[in-house]
Amino acid sequence: MDGDLLTIGAFAARARLSAKALRLYDRLGLLTPAHVDEVSGYRYYRVGQVERARLVVLLRRLDMPLARIAEVVEAEGSAAASLLGAYWDDAEERFASQRALAAYLRGRLSGRSSQMYEKFVVETVEVPERVVLTETRHVLATELPVWIPASLGRLEEGARACGGFDGPPFVVYYAEVSTESDGPVEACVPVADADAARAWVRAQGRGREVKVRVEPARRLAYARIPKAQVAYPQIHVAFEAVEAWIAERGLSYDGPCREVYFADWDAAGPEDPVCDVAFPVK
Repeated sequence: MDGDLLTIGAFAARARLSAKALRLYDRLGLLTPAHVDEVSGYRYYRVGQVERARLVVLLRRLDMPLARIAEVVEAEGSAAASLLGAYWDDAEERFASQRALAAYLRGRLSGRSSQMYEKFVVETVEVPERVVLTETRHVLATELPVWIPASLGRLEEGARACGGFDGPPFVVYYAEVSTESDGPVEACVPVADADAARAWVRAQGRGREVKVRVEPARRLAYARIPKAQVAYPQIHVAFEAVEAWIAERGLSYDGPCREVYFADWDAAGPEDPVCDVAFPVK
């Protein structure tokens, strides 16, 4: 047998992995032994595999799933670094969202909701009448992160065929959306050419749930929030802050609440402002 080979115990000690972990990584094809004795079934590893094993250990310390680790260790050079970078970007976005959720829950549990509202700056804006392409769907809160970008993407494609955009896209909530209540919710994209929009909708046929409607001129009371805040349930505190501001000033509601997406979502970082949570008021 090759003198370069190490028993599983010796290799585990060098790689700082347990024998149990090595057997798991073998089953997953993540770190395959260089030789398996046909009679005894003993596993042997080459000294040159130590570096790969230690890389696996370090990646696991980032809480990277084994399937993602397999992609990284199989890639080479800059490709591996890019895969790691993409994973960590996703992780930072998730941590920022969890941090916002933890702050929301601390405020709820400690009865400090009113203090939480103070961090939001509420303003008003006059929005003119516009023609919008829309899709309406009953969705639960857990489905929104998938449905909203998909729906707005379809509508933005239509808007480009209708002379372009006439304002940022927005989403209207006609009823409560939670893990148990499903709205309905309406995705809207303002368009520049009303006649072209109606023609585009007709061309989609009855299979597509797209419509054209006129969104009346409105006065919106809104608070601007970062990307990390745009998640259920922590986004609720932003809506509640706007509602408290409306009540303090004796204003009345003039339509359902909405989220207005004014920034490039994919390019934005967790702390970058991307969305206005708003209520029409009068």
